[in-house]
Amino acid sequence: MSKPDDIENAAVSRRDFLGTATAGSALAALAAAGYTTNADAALFSGKKSKGAAATAPQAPFDSMRDWIAALEAHGLVLRFDRIDQDAFHIPALFFKATEKYSWYGAPCMIFDEVRIDGQWVKGPVVINPQGHWNTDAIIWGLPVVPGDHFATYRGAREYLQKMLADNGGWYPEIPPVEVTRDQAPVKEVVLTGDEIDLTKFPFVKTNPADGGRYVNTGSHFMVDPKLGANFGTYRCQIKGPRKLGINPEPNQTGDKFLQAAKKRGEKVMKYSIVLGQDPVVWMISGTRVAPRFSDKPQDELAIAGGMRGKAIEVVRSETTDILIPAHAEMVIEGEVPLDGPYEEEGPFGEMFGYLGQKKSSNFIFNVTKITHRRNPWFQNAMTGMQRGMVTAPMDAMYSVLLKRMIPNFVEYTNPQDTMGIVVISIDKTEPKQGLDAGMQIARRNPIAKVVIVVDKDINVLDRRHVMFAVGSRWQPHPASHIIEETVGLFVDPSQTSYGRTSKIVIDATRQLPGEGGRDVFPQTNRALLEQGAPAAFAEVEKLFSEALATWKRV
Repeated sequence: MSKPDDIENAAVSRRDFLGTATAGSALAALAAAGYTTNADAALFSGKKSKGAAATAPQAPFDSMRDWIAALEAHGLVLRFDRIDQDAFHIPALFFKATEKYSWYGAPCMIFDEVRIDGQWVKGPVVINPQGHWNTDAIIWGLPVVPGDHFATYRGAREYLQKMLADNGGWYPEIPPVEVTRDQAPVKEVVLTGDEIDLTKFPFVKTNPADGGRYVNTGSHFMVDPKLGANFGTYRCQIKGPRKLGINPEPNQTGDKFLQAAKKRGEKVMKYSIVLGQDPVVWMISGTRVAPRFSDKPQDELAIAGGMRGKAIEVVRSETTDILIPAHAEMVIEGEVPLDGPYEEEGPFGEMFGYLGQKKSSNFIFNVTKITHRRNPWFQNAMTGMQRGMVTAPMDAMYSVLLKRMIPNFVEYTNPQDTMGIVVISIDKTEPKQGLDAGMQIARRNPIAKVVIVVDKDINVLDRRHVMFAVGSRWQPHPASHIIEETVGLFVDPSQTSYGRTSKIVIDATRQLPGEGGRDVFPQTNRALLEQGAPAAFAEVEKLFSEALATWKRV
């Protein structure tokens, strides 16, 4: 294997890569060029490319293009000339990449051209731009800790927790700034009437079983007279050159807006779908970082500005007064007939990693205008295969909330690659604290179907540590509690009733004598080594690090 500096500069022939018979052999080509199978290796460790750091855009990033340039400067991008999506090489390649490097270690990938329905369609198409551990630091302009993804992630989370603490428990706000059309890159090209044809853009059918090609990274910008302005991400099936099938689920904000307009007697609802957002707007669009439980409408663009420390520049839509990010790649404007007709939509590979159900009668969205940058860029979500966006902002919010409810709270995580499982660590001092802490989460978080509580010495970000605690510190009886029925996440394929689920809390902390545990719980072998030979780790790092780094994994 090449040494780290060589890895950063290793050249892979993209045409040779894509000319291989399978995505598996393509990944083998990467390995032959010096890329390692180790998810913590130098290629994706966040080291900046030589000479690129000084000229790369710095946070805050106004556009998706600036964000990608920063990722490239940190060594987190693989570019390819072409890929054949008629043969479904994009998902096959990405599955191979995550198998090799993990969900949190795989790179962003960019495809300059994509084969769709027999035609080579100009991109670029971008996937996985916020999947890597280090993106949580890069997005805020924070330092990346070389070789330590956990420390890098925790640094980002702590930064955001301080942001919340300094602002009374909320993310700060900076109102957006409106610019003129000539200052808005997203207005460079305007399409109307027969000029509009969604099928000509590189929107892909991600999985063979999907109902069709999808616009799956659009932020739906809506305005309601009482609920205010909002944007959220909902899948959109391409039904024709100027028609989309949309899928805001019941109780999602987009559906609430549509149903409220219908109840008011409106016949259509006009709004804008924004593509190619800056990284903070994209993150907010797919999360609940903006509070949905406040007694007043929330300005999510102001929250995006506050989180990044710089106002979002906005411009008015062409067919409405809805303000949208001026530096986006594309805006699809149109209207939803609220009284129908309704159409089938789906199925679609969903976030749990399974095929989501076909909907028999969803709203449709008729496209009336498109504006976009010259040579627009497109992001495709590898839904159910990737970490969709940085998660430190949500983890920070949950950490602040849980600290109020659980005084001995230490750390929380909701792993995106094991959806439905949540892990929390506590500084346990009394019997029953483990189950009590787990129940606080299970009652409030619909995603949390399996809640695992561990001691403070367990690294909740490391699955091996968590499973070690489950295997060695948990007794299924009595250190478990089952909730027979409660609110669940609608895309969970295990549910027998829509949106309803059972849950289990696993207390994988050391059981105290008052819980039937040992009077003295033994220490781990590693803890004993650290106590008995405190210099050993530093000494072997100095003596043998090169031997470990240069061993070729077999």
